[in-house]
Formats: sequence, structure tokens, C-alpha cells
Amino acid sequence: MAVVHIVFGPQGAGKSTYARTLAVSSGATRFSIDEWMAQLYGPDLPEPLELNWLMERVQRCESQIWRTAEQIAKNGGNVILDLGFMKARNRSAFADRARDAGISSELHYVTAPHDIRRGRVLTRNSEKGETFSFEVSPAMFDFMEKEFEDPTTLELASATVFNSHIPAA
Repeated sequence: MAVVHIVFGPQGAGKSTYARTLAVSSGATRFSIDEWMAQLYGPDLPEPLELNWLMERVQRCESQIWRTAEQIAKNGGNVILDLGFMKARNRSAFADRARDAGISSELHYVTAPHDIRRGRVLTRNSEKGETFSFEVSPAMFDFMEKEFEDPTTLELASATVFNSHIPAA
């Protein structure tokens, strides 16, 4: 049976790296909101960045990603959703969409301490490696840090938790 994997955590926690690894190990199709936004809207970003402009486009991408992910899952394929999921209501909404479509879902919470995450983001900005989609300024990091909602007790009870700062055994 197909599974929709919902990957969430604060910025710099290692969600994209985790999602890539999970996609390979589960034979899944991975969707990354950062990649979609960078490709579709990156060249058009207003200066200064307008939150309403950005969120409207994020919602458009999320809607199209879900339509495609649902088709894949209904055809038996596993799906990884690396969409940020900063708010518990967003995580819940996608789990509800999957349930309503008759598709199983699993939560994956990726975490690391604040100083490690901030360092990763700044390093990613300068190295522009595999998981780089766009630059996250220190001010943007600080803003987004306040936006992330920690997992609820219910989410933690059912989620796979991955602490990306702890070396694998």
C-alpha cells in the first residue's frame, strides 16, 4: 500500500537531506517546496520580499503538488512531501487529505539544535550545494524561526523522529 510521507521540522534541521534519503530507501517520489518555488518563481521575487506574494505562490505549488502526489499514491507509489510544514494545521491538513483519499500517511519530524541549524543555513548559502534552492538571510532565518510550531504531543506519538545532529550508529 502506498504511503504519503510528511516531512517537517524547523529550517536547517536537515529535512531535505532526510527526504532525499527516505525517497531512495522507500522508492518514493519526492516533492520539495523549495525546489518548486525556486524554479517557478525565483526569478520573479519582488525586492523587498512580500510575504503575501510569497505565500500565495506557496499555496499554488502545494495545491499542484498534492494533486500530483495523490495520483502517484493512488497508483501505488510512495510519496515524500518536503513542504516545510511550519504549522501543525498544515501537517494535519495534508494528513487529512491523504486519509480522505484512502491513502496512508506517516509523519517524520527532523530536528537539530538552533545553533547547528543556523550554521547549516549559512553554510548552505555560501556553498550552494545539493539542497540549496535560494539564499536564506539571517533576518529571514530569525523570522521563520518564530513561525515554526513544535510538534504536538499527538504528532510526536505517531511520528518518526530524526535528530540530524546525532551521528548514526
